[in-house]
Amino acid sequence: MGKIFVVGIGPGNRLDMTARAVAALERSDIIAGYTVYVDLVRSQFPQKACLTTPMRQEADRCRAALEQAAGGQTVALVCSGDAGVYGMAGLVYELSDQYPPVEIEVVAGVTAACSGAALLGAPLVHDFAVISLSDLLTPWETIEKRLDAAGMADFCICLYNPASKKRTDHLQRACDILLRYRSPSAAAGIVKNIGRNGEQARVMTLLELREETVDMFTTVFIGNSSTTLKNGRMVTPRGYRDV
Repeated sequence: MGKIFVVGIGPGNRLDMTARAVAALERSDIIAGYTVYVDLVRSQFPQKACLTTPMRQEADRCRAALEQAAGGQTVALVCSGDAGVYGMAGLVYELSDQYPPVEIEVVAGVTAACSGAALLGAPLVHDFAVISLSDLLTPWETIEKRLDAAGMADFCICLYNPASKKRTDHLQRACDILLRYRSPSAAAGIVKNIGRNGEQARVMTLLELREETVDMFTTVFIGNSSTTLKNGRMVTPRGYRDV
C-alpha cells in the first residue's frame, strides 16, 4: 500500500521545518505540491522526483498525489505553513474515497499566524481568530460576518490572504469593519515573506494598516483592546501579572 504524507513545511526554510516534516520528506519517493512550495524544498532534497501544479489547481494536485500513492509510491504533498490550516489535508481526505486505499498521515507545520507573530513580538498570547480575506472559496458576505463577530468579541485577529491583484480593497474593507470596535490607534502589524528572502515585519496603528499595500505573501495582525506596543513590538497581555 502506498502512502501520502500531507506535510506542512512552515515558511519553507529548513530551520522552520519540524523534524517530523523533514523525516517525512526524506522517506518519500515523490514531493508533490504547488510549484512555489515545491521549489522551497527542492534544493534540500535533490534526489527526489517532483510533481507540481500551478496555483488554483488544488484538486488536480491532490488527485495526482493520490494516484501515485495508489500505485505504491510514498508521496509528500507539501503545503506552506500547516497542512491543516488553509492547506491540502482536508481535500486529500475528501478525495481519497475515489482511489484504492492508501495510508494518509498529516504532518503539522508552523502556520503563518505563529511564525509571523514571533516576528512582531507577542500579539497572539490571548484568544485569537484566524480569518482568510480570500473570497475565492468563501463568499465575502460570510467573511464580513466573521470579521464583525471577531471584532465584537474583542479577539486578537490574524488575517491571511489579505489582497491579490484582483482583490485590492479587501484589507481596507476589513479594517473598516474592525474600526467599529477598535480605536484607530489600536495596535496592528504586518509581516511579509515570512522566513524567505525579503522578510519584513512592521508595527503600526489600525488606521495606518487601512492604507497599507499588501499581497498574498503578507500576514496581518490586529490586536485586541488590551494589546499595546512596547519597544516596537506588539504585546497582548494574558493577565499573568494580575494573578
